[in-house]
Amino acid sequence: MFIIVAGGGKVGYHLARALIADHEVLVIEIDPGRVDFIAEDLGTDVIMQGDACDAATMERAGMERADLVVAATGEDDDNLTFCQIAKARFNVPRAVARINNPQNESLFRQLGIDSTVSATNLILGHIEQELPWQGVIPVLTLTGLDLEIVEVRVPREARTVGQQVKNLLLPQNSLICLIITEGTPRLPTGDSIIHADDILLAVTRIENEEALRTALTAPAI
Repeated sequence: MFIIVAGGGKVGYHLARALIADHEVLVIEIDPGRVDFIAEDLGTDVIMQGDACDAATMERAGMERADLVVAATGEDDDNLTFCQIAKARFNVPRAVARINNPQNESLFRQLGIDSTVSATNLILGHIEQELPWQGVIPVLTLTGLDLEIVEVRVPREARTVGQQVKNLLLPQNSLICLIITEGTPRLPTGDSIIHADDILLAVTRIENEEALRTALTAPAI
């Protein structure tokens, strides 16, 4: 694959370094100092100086033949602009963007960016898995479908404890696809019983995430 990376900072540099063994990679970086550093370490054919959001720079980089672009700068605005130009003007089939502010994730998705990576959300997800937190942890977003797979731990006081799956009042377009009880996974049926401290993997619409959390974790009245 031919992969173009916008931004030669730590993220872009380490990404390029990991990819060059198996793919053709080009990093676009505006800072001459970073350009010299990457050229010395990875080779002059891996780095190009220029503004990654400039269409003329993209054309010089050979954007029209790129299989994938990765926006890895420290600015969300630049990452969004780079991906949009790559897809709209150069018809690049796949665009992945780094998101620094998690609140921008839905905007990127609405504007057609194929995949987003939020370091904040990734770290938060790992923290939440280690804490006795009873919320919803996003596991995977299904691109283009507005669906996501989420993880929910059922608290002991939840009204769902002891209920059969078929009797749960879930939000529309939500489905429990796996139940993990004491480390043992099982595929749910309508007769499956929900136990305290079960971990549930569910598919739901992104906008229904909060409603799903309430349905599965709200305490009994």
